[in-house]
Amino acid sequence: MLALKTLAARLFSGASRVAAANDQDRETSDLASFRSARNFLLEHRNNYDIAYRDFVWPRVSIFNWALDHFDELARNNSSPALWIVEEDGAETKLTFEQLSRNSNQVANYFRRVGVKRGDKVLIMLPNHVQLWETMLACIKLGAVMVPATMLLTPDDVADRIERAGIKFIVTTGSEVRKCSAFADLVRIIVDEISDDFVFFDGAYLESSTFVPDGSTRASDPLFLYFTSGTTSRPKLVVHTHQSYPVGHLSTMYWIGLKPGDIHWNISSPGWAKHAWSCFFAPWNAGATVFVFNYTRFRAPTVLELVSRCGVTTLCAPPTVWRMLIQEDLKAYPVKFRELVGAGEPLNPEIIERVRLAWGITIRDGFGQTETTCQIGNPPGQRLKPGSMGRPLPGYRHVLVDLQGKAGTEGEICLPLDVHPLPLMEGYLDDADKTAEVFRDGYYHTGDIASCDRDGYYTFVGRADDVFKASDYRISPFELESVLIEHEAVAETAVVPSPDPVRLAVPKCFVALRSGFTPSRELALSILQHARTKLAPFKRIRRVEFCELPKTVSGKIRRVDLRLSEEQREGTARRPLEFWEEDLPELGAG
Repeated sequence: MLALKTLAARLFSGASRVAAANDQDRETSDLASFRSARNFLLEHRNNYDIAYRDFVWPRVSIFNWALDHFDELARNNSSPALWIVEEDGAETKLTFEQLSRNSNQVANYFRRVGVKRGDKVLIMLPNHVQLWETMLACIKLGAVMVPATMLLTPDDVADRIERAGIKFIVTTGSEVRKCSAFADLVRIIVDEISDDFVFFDGAYLESSTFVPDGSTRASDPLFLYFTSGTTSRPKLVVHTHQSYPVGHLSTMYWIGLKPGDIHWNISSPGWAKHAWSCFFAPWNAGATVFVFNYTRFRAPTVLELVSRCGVTTLCAPPTVWRMLIQEDLKAYPVKFRELVGAGEPLNPEIIERVRLAWGITIRDGFGQTETTCQIGNPPGQRLKPGSMGRPLPGYRHVLVDLQGKAGTEGEICLPLDVHPLPLMEGYLDDADKTAEVFRDGYYHTGDIASCDRDGYYTFVGRADDVFKASDYRISPFELESVLIEHEAVAETAVVPSPDPVRLAVPKCFVALRSGFTPSRELALSILQHARTKLAPFKRIRRVEFCELPKTVSGKIRRVDLRLSEEQREGTARRPLEFWEEDLPELGAG
């Protein structure tokens, strides 16, 4: 019997060694496949036709992006991987080699305090070095990251801990108080020493050599992302070691990144866009991640900084672009080669003013938390005014109308005959929501667009935002693009307002630029401006000055404005609200 047990043990040991060797072979092959796809896109970064026609997603089975790609990229690499500038002028620079070593130490430390493969780790950190070290360490460990913004309330944090099954949190001393109700939660704190918490800096006493506990399957979960919740309770998106690390090759291509770039993506930690362009896209390319930490955005300070530091590629949301164009852009000797905008579609006025100042056209792009960048204007391609571009390499799209038929206008959908590699696995513990977006053979984005004969897509609006007025279909984005051209308008949102004759009429809520004050005369000026730019059936007939409601990620919550209009009673005007009937100077119409 003993001999049989010994033989069985030897056979099992031998089988384990063979399995490990096979995994190692697959890991090497999968890294080669990833690198080949990456290099192909870098080679054809200015040739969309070839890139789109010939690109094929690398289908990996054993893949750990941090161990396989980043650490290999970091080997003997003294070029800067991360460059952080503080508001007081202090700077921190870490090379690829240093970050690889530091993240090994953090991974060993996290393992020591109990983090295991598959454990859920809530990461609620500012743009400090520990954020990038933590993310790399979690990938190496096979832990599942749940990024969160520091703007969350205690109730928001509790919701995330409960719904995601969080076991560990990495955060600051100020933020840890938000989860005091969870006694079993292991708290790793970056800026305080206390008997109640695990102090992050203990990691730097660990070995800088990390040995994983096994192979990482590409299908293993890597991220749980809470969506921004513009219309409903935030959903919990599941991404894998394949869908985001590999999938963001499309984002790298859209931005136009290449090795040696200094890339700044203006984004707050906790949101998917931060992982898009402050982590995967630049490091897929071998570029430097640049960060400027400020308490309040000041356009002159930002423009001076990017000029001094030689930032070559910039991605910023429309809110930032709206503030930048209020400055004399020509006065700053920027070194930009590529400029892109994301978060919400860019208005033509912004694009034109930047082009006139710097000779560079801001290139738009489209994607979601559930995917990587899907549609965009990559470098070197003909741009069409108002278009967000063409499908990026590896993506196929179909526009589906309300009857489920494919056409030239409709909801942007991804065919599911083959599951798109960058697409999420689904929503955690929400089969109904998952089934709702994965239906009829498509993934439904919830965004409406049109497509011209050249394959260029133009954003129309969220499916929930598009409305009818006098039986005409109205795209809020189109009307907002006109309003933003007015010198007084900083931000605006258009929603339907009930009308007894037309059923609904377009109404704009407006946030003003500094130096302008709400008044009857300004309302008249804005409506007159819109009349000169819009067809009569798209005419904006009401305006209200206010502070626009937003999500914690900064997106305008049109759903709140729309609800406020639906609930209004009668024709009584609100303070700072003006209807065209109140302004006879507009004339009949």
